[in-house]
This record gives sequence, structure tokens and C-alpha cells, in this order.
Amino acid sequence: MSDVDSPWLVVGLGNPGPGYAANRHNVGFMVADLLADRIGGRFKAHKARAQVVEGRLGAPGPSSRRVVVAKPMSYMNLSGGPVTALRDFYKVPVGNIVAVHDELDIGYGALRLKLGGGDNGHNGLKSITKALGPDYHRVRFGIGRPPGRMDVAAFVLKDFSSAERKDLDYFVDRAADAVECLIVDGLERAQGTYNT
Repeated sequence: MSDVDSPWLVVGLGNPGPGYAANRHNVGFMVADLLADRIGGRFKAHKARAQVVEGRLGAPGPSSRRVVVAKPMSYMNLSGGPVTALRDFYKVPVGNIVAVHDELDIGYGALRLKLGGGDNGHNGLKSITKALGPDYHRVRFGIGRPPGRMDVAAFVLKDFSSAERKDLDYFVDRAADAVECLIVDGLERAQGTYNT
């Protein structure tokens, strides 16, 4: 279970480097970037092979929570190593870890928040679950299924289409709101407000 006094670790999943920056698979990084802006911090390199920002989320006062927002700088399928190192460094209980990731099985822009579960073939989740077990939170950001017979790997490593980009900022903003609500108000409230 989560612990009120412990920090939260929000991990945006993606691949490092400018070639991947606008890919569907990197929507976790996009949400992490927005959360860093809200905290008012800049990402700094961490020895855990990740970029991190530390700060607080929520209204100032007793309800705000200490948060570390991280972007693993390993590739997606090796995310478990940096997440484990950050958990150990910041002493974060597994129940206070939130992975933000792209999800093929829900429509574009839809969100689903949950605690635990399988990896549904997502290599980033597979790596984290192998390292930590399944009992961490997930904020699943829908990217929909590839059109026709397009290979899934090719689809997730493509940039969002121009039609999708029109709404992308709004959906990323909503996902960041959902993360903040999860941390400050709890999973049930966040699910009731943001699950679509």
C-alpha cells in the first residue's frame, strides 16, 4: 500500500533521444515533461540512468505530496533497472510508484488508471514488473490500434498523426491532471474522474 509520508515516484515511459521524442510510445515522457513544468523544476541527470525532477504536487499545504518525476534513459525494454535504482535511492514503496505509458487497447486519448495487473505486451511494463512485481500504479494513455495490417512495433514508434496532434496537448494535460489526482486524492477518486 502507499505510505502518506513517503515520496511518490512518477515514471514516464519512453525512449531517449530526439528521434523518438514525438513517437506514440513516448507519451509517458510527454506527461512527465508537463508534470516537471507544473512542479517548476528542470530535469537533471541521476546516477540511476534517468532524468529526474523533485518537487511537490497538489495545493500548497498538508495535502501536497513529495514527488520525484523520472524519465528512464535506458530504452523502453530496460526501464526496470532505472526504476528499481530510483525506488531504492528515494526509498519509495512500490505502492507509491506510478508508470505513465502508451496503451494500444484503448482509444486515442482515453485514460485508464489502475493498480497492478499484467503488462499486456508492453515492454516497459514487462521490465518494471520483472524488477518490482506488479503492484504499482499505471496511468494508461490510449493510442488505439494500428490501422490495417501495420506492425504494432512500427505503429508505436511512429509520431502521432497530424489529426492526433491537434488534441495531443489537451490529452497530455488531462493525463498529468490524472496523475496529480491519483497522488493527492487516491486511486478511487482519480478513476472516477478520469477513467474513460
